[in-house]
Amino acid sequence: MMDSPFEAAFRATVDGKPLGMKLLVCLLVPPAVVLAAIAPDHAHGKPTRPAEGFGAVLPQAPAPRPADGAIFNVAAGYIGLAEGRRAHAVGDPLTIILTENLNSSKTAASKTQKNGGFNIVPPSAGPLSFLDPNALKASGGSSFNGQGNATQTSTLGGEVSVTIAEVRPNGTALVVGEKRLLLSQGQEWVQFSGIVRLGDIDADNRVRSTQVADARVNYTGNGSIGRASREGWLAKFFSVINPF
Repeated sequence: MMDSPFEAAFRATVDGKPLGMKLLVCLLVPPAVVLAAIAPDHAHGKPTRPAEGFGAVLPQAPAPRPADGAIFNVAAGYIGLAEGRRAHAVGDPLTIILTENLNSSKTAASKTQKNGGFNIVPPSAGPLSFLDPNALKASGGSSFNGQGNATQTSTLGGEVSVTIAEVRPNGTALVVGEKRLLLSQGQEWVQFSGIVRLGDIDADNRVRSTQVADARVNYTGNGSIGRASREGWLAKFFSVINPF
């Protein structure tokens, strides 16, 4: 059975390799590069929606009270005189005061230089006397000079309310929370989590973010303003294939 003209062209070989495979590579590589360039923003550390797991934590359901006939019930919200109304249990809210101010600076410089050469002097007599001494000289050299300077300043202020998600035996608590703002030009959200020492919570149930261990703060958003501040897909495509 004879192959069709298309099948014959597909099975043809160029330099020992099937022509059809080369055509497939030429057809598949450009779309793959484009897809890599226009991948979703969350793949580049720019989420377009809030991450899960920062919702308010509900308090634990109290254990059923045994029928003892007493009027006093500890599970009905009893608070000791020395304890006050300070957050201490799972589900209790408290306020985190964001006072983040980070400065970083880095400077790097590098310089290299290398020179080399050789010279061969042929004999003035004999079978090699016809060689030109100037033609047997060679030299080479290379140099590099690079400098770099980077400075970054990050400031974040405000307040965000969180809830206690876990109370630990050493007097610390895991807190999580978020605040979402729906604006006319998009949505913004602040997500916070970390470990708070219960003794650092003041009488107003407030604690500074600098007193929170393993603090994780996410402040981002989406919408037209966020899209305008990001690079377009065509610019990303040329950035991927640009070898310089």
